Amino acid sequence: MIALCSSPREDFRLALAVSGGPDSLALLLLAAAAFPDRVIAATVDHGLRPEAAAEARFVAEICDPLGVPHAILTGIVPEGNLQEGARTLRYALLAEWARDRARWIATAHQQNDVAETFLMRARRGAGVGGLAAMRAARPLGDVTLVRPLLNWSRAELEAIVAAAGIVPIEDLSNRDPRFDRARMRRMLAETPELPADRLALAAHNLRHAEDALEWVTEREWQMRSRIDPGSAQLEARDLPYELQRRLVERAVDHIRSQDGEDPAPLRGESLDGLVATLVSGKTGTIAGVKAEAKRAEWRFSLAPARRSH
Repeated sequence: MIALCSSPREDFRLALAVSGGPDSLALLLLAAAAFPDRVIAATVDHGLRPEAAAEARFVAEICDPLGVPHAILTGIVPEGNLQEGARTLRYALLAEWARDRARWIATAHQQNDVAETFLMRARRGAGVGGLAAMRAARPLGDVTLVRPLLNWSRAELEAIVAAAGIVPIEDLSNRDPRFDRARMRRMLAETPELPADRLALAAHNLRHAEDALEWVTEREWQMRSRIDPGSAQLEARDLPYELQRRLVERAVDHIRSQDGEDPAPLRGESLDGLVATLVSGKTGTIAGVKAEAKRAEWRFSLAPARRSH
């Protein structure tokens, strides 16, 4: 925590996302102690559980004696995947709330979260990027999202809250076997051969590998791509597969973003299929983009509209 800002300026504010669980309450206690009178907090009520409003008020009651201003944020979860929709809403509300109040917003993701995510993604066959640990900091709208507790264990954070005499809120969804994370959490708790700290270390090592691959990809993109209005060309046949894959994804996304919007992520299997098509010297399409191999060059452009009959 202290490394975030060792000597706060007068205008320094650190915003916190506090749900009332042990991890976020520990974050609140640590931040309030490290940066007195510089911390603000918010709790998101997704409107999915009747007890959520009372839990938000509980957090407000904890914040009050700490001198931490607290806000309750509400919104409607988009249709579709419930957990993903709730996550999308949560970050959107937090970014909007923090925008004019703080430069950083901190969440309480910790070591066990990293280990659980690693297992969830490994089970789905994720590559380096998917297995890499979440970043300690990343942009979130006009502020920076920071995760200062990634090296703390769940047990350490629970001990801080217990020592303060606070009984945290228990989210029963963390035990619900319908959710992947709940199943991974239970497996880690019941399997000593899968220590969370070692899994988290593997994920952090892969984060370093992912950062290195992204650095090389950017260098190769600058050297090997040629961008024209409405098209992109790549010379990538002699590169290792992983770099080919990343460069092809960049080229496809460049064409897809011509309308000014951020394109949705490509499906991994579809991207692998397109790279194989190009390596074999053939032409393929993906997400409305035509990719064709012309001698040593791969060319990308918008696919022709399908004719209606």
